[in-house]
Amino acid sequence: MTSHRLQHIVPGIAIFVLGVIVMWLSFTQEPAESFLFPRIVSIVFVILATWNLLRALLGYAKVGRGIAIGEATNILPGFIVILIYIFWMAKALGFYAGSAVAFLAIYSLYDPVPFSSLKDWAKRLAVTLVFMGIMYLLFAKLLEVQTPRGMFF
Repeated sequence: MTSHRLQHIVPGIAIFVLGVIVMWLSFTQEPAESFLFPRIVSIVFVILATWNLLRALLGYAKVGRGIAIGEATNILPGFIVILIYIFWMAKALGFYAGSAVAFLAIYSLYDPVPFSSLKDWAKRLAVTLVFMGIMYLLFAKLLEVQTPRGMFF
């Protein structure tokens, strides 16, 4: 087995295991009606992860050469924000407030416009508010999904 195939198999296994854990959690939590949407998403996730893993194991996944160190260092700040969001912000601030802070942080990190521009900060805030409004309408009103409650809502 070549290192090229391992670059597809190892992440394939990790994604499959993560999908199975999320699916198991969604089917074992109560109240059951609050977890209908996560169950549907996790089932689709496991199906796609299984397909991805099988392609990797059979050698059909031949695209890509892995992540170069330069790309990894570009991704790292956003990854750190996501980890902080998952393990602290969503629970402490609430899903919507934590998501807004995380979205604004990631948007600001990767926006090429300098931080000194007040006009561009207004644009970042406006885009964040529109995005969060769409998220609220989608999750709270359309899907009626129970989200983590926190300090704000």
